[in-house]
Amino acid sequence: MQSSIFLVGPMGAGKTTIGRMIAQEFGYSFYDSDRVIEQRCGADIPWIFDVEGEEGFRQREEQVIDELTLMPGIVLATGGGAILRDSNRAHLSSRGHVVYLFTSIEQQLVRTSRDKNRPLLQTPDPEAVLTRLFEVRDPLYRSIADTIIETDQRNPRWVIQELKTQIKG
Repeated sequence: MQSSIFLVGPMGAGKTTIGRMIAQEFGYSFYDSDRVIEQRCGADIPWIFDVEGEEGFRQREEQVIDELTLMPGIVLATGGGAILRDSNRAHLSSRGHVVYLFTSIEQQLVRTSRDKNRPLLQTPDPEAVLTRLFEVRDPLYRSIADTIIETDQRNPRWVIQELKTQIKG
């Protein structure tokens, strides 16, 4: 069975962009858990948050991650908060190679500044939100990561080469 690659990290770390490229490089199928949720609901993430709240969204996310992590030979880009649930961390860490794409809060601000599809950042002070999220989530990402790669100021091609080196090593 082919081992899958699961990408975790904060919003703006490059999980989707890098995930698509890794999947192409390895000949794997690519999935983005947020896009799968949107397709199944027929609605975007902000709408799901508005109607069902974060708890409703997290329940949907848990089900999707459970299903996707059972598939062999995939690359999965998870949402930034996927690691908040114990079951998601357990599924990710036991069913594939977990890569934490680390990025600084400053870089996240640059990469997400014009993205209206991020409900948690629709606030007057997104930097404060990102700082709070980092404090809670960084230890959780690190707790399940098999590999940690910093993406600040790094070309996606470099990140892929680094990942290939670390996975083969």
